[in-house]
Amino acid sequence: MKRVGLDTAVGIFVLIGIICLGYLSVRLGKLELLGGDYYQVSALFDSCAGLKKGASVEIAGVDVGRIESITLDPKSYRARVNLKLRRSVKLQDDVIASVRTRGIIGDKFLLLKPGGSDIPLKEGGVIRDTESAVDLEELLSKYIHGQVD
Repeated sequence: MKRVGLDTAVGIFVLIGIICLGYLSVRLGKLELLGGDYYQVSALFDSCAGLKKGASVEIAGVDVGRIESITLDPKSYRARVNLKLRRSVKLQDDVIASVRTRGIIGDKFLLLKPGGSDIPLKEGGVIRDTESAVDLEELLSKYIHGQVD
């Protein structure tokens, strides 16, 4: 009888540990199991080199969303970056999106600079004003070959 009580207590303890581990995995991995309260917009870039799916989208250093996918737009042959933003974040139609690097050799992320327009960017809208990432290899090549303006 004493053995059954001990086995039950150990089983409950292990079950609670597995539930806590699952909760921490979801929270630290920034996963949304129920979809969350988000809306989608996209941005067109000449180059989004180094930017990856799942990278953060920030406004003034505050995380406001994630990059959902990166595809090639068949009409313009530009990179279409689909963003998933929190519904609490309202963007104007003249917002500027730029690819930035965290630190010298850090990860790339997308920085949004709000505009001054009164017209909101609707769900499914396209951010037209974009700044591509600075390509260090291209800059060094221009400098080495004397093509710097």
